[in-house]
Amino acid sequence: MKLAILTDIHGNVQALDAVLAELDRQRIDQIWSLGDMIAMGPDSNEVMARLLDRGVHMITGNHDEAVLSLMAGTGHPESYAHTRPHHEWVARTLKPAYAEALFKLPRTIERVVEGTRVYGIHYHIPTEKRETPIAEEPFHDIVEATLSNMQSLYAAYEADVICFGHHHPEHMFRDDVKHYFNPGALGVARDDLARYGILEWGEAGFSIHPQAVPYDKRSFLETMERRDVPQRDVMFRLFY
Repeated sequence: MKLAILTDIHGNVQALDAVLAELDRQRIDQIWSLGDMIAMGPDSNEVMARLLDRGVHMITGNHDEAVLSLMAGTGHPESYAHTRPHHEWVARTLKPAYAEALFKLPRTIERVVEGTRVYGIHYHIPTEKRETPIAEEPFHDIVEATLSNMQSLYAAYEADVICFGHHHPEHMFRDDVKHYFNPGALGVARDDLARYGILEWGEAGFSIHPQAVPYDKRSFLETMERRDVPQRDVMFRLFY
């Protein structure tokens, strides 16, 4: 059994296509996408089309929810004020069918595979905030990628493997009880690599494999310019 973990695609269809081609080569059994499929990049509609066509199991991230909240008229997170013009552009241009699909998504995903309990979430949300709308900012602040910090966030989760994203660098930690795995952002990086991960069960047991594949970053950046994506200069400086 091979389970692919994707996160933080962020509207980057060039990076996603490169990863999907590699997953086809590796004969993956199932794909999870752990939030932030849309926004920041220019191709939210194209990304959603690919993921839905592939039957990818998706959950929402903070950017997905911020855009959806604008569309529903239920506010926008105060700490995301700097991204609001961009989120408003995504809300205007996102096709209704893809918005409808996103509105139906949960915040978490779970599965038991060969006795291993796998849990996916975009980033830690305290139990008492699991139903809190995004405008009230339920996601925990990003913390440094260390084992002790991962334990402080996820130790109480009833699972053997905690998969997440949101913080764009790769995280891979293990203690006596759990694996903590963030494959790194698929669509947001300084280099031209699209990152993802593979959870594999085989004769040798269970293993986690961080992966990366090159993609056409020049085409991605040109699309940002051609589509006149709002706030792209800020995103270029901060993320790409």
